[in-house]
Amino acid sequence: MAANRIRVAKDKAELVKSLVTSKDTTGPFQTYVEVMVFAAALGAKHKKKVPLEVIAKDLSPLRQEYFNSSFAILINLLSVTEIKDIQVLDDNDIADEQRIHIFEEYANGGLEIIQNELRGAVDYSERLLLVLSSERFNNEGEGEEFNLSKFLT
Repeated sequence: MAANRIRVAKDKAELVKSLVTSKDTTGPFQTYVEVMVFAAALGAKHKKKVPLEVIAKDLSPLRQEYFNSSFAILINLLSVTEIKDIQVLDDNDIADEQRIHIFEEYANGGLEIIQNELRGAVDYSERLLLVLSSERFNNEGEGEEFNLSKFLT
């Protein structure tokens, strides 16, 4: 992948920051990358893509090198599923930009879902566990397309 970076929408920047553990917060995730991957998976599960209208200035775009191979697989799977053309995996700037764009939109859609679910919550970790549990039990008996329960551990 080239030097392109994963961006966060301005209206979701504070949410992303609050979901990461820091000296000031006790968020459920260790890194911004984990937040974005979780959000993209959630967005994909709910088929929710939201374009980034304004990019956050106070949250630096995430370098693709930060996404380990497991996370990069999600980016590639989302892209192939969306475009329905294996050429989106080519090693060139155009394909790279397409993959990033698709991932950003799914992540933004997932962040919107998370934002709605966390409205009024004090403990984000507990609320996210409830969301995951709800998803898990709502999908039992159905053919699971996209199982988010691995995030429960």
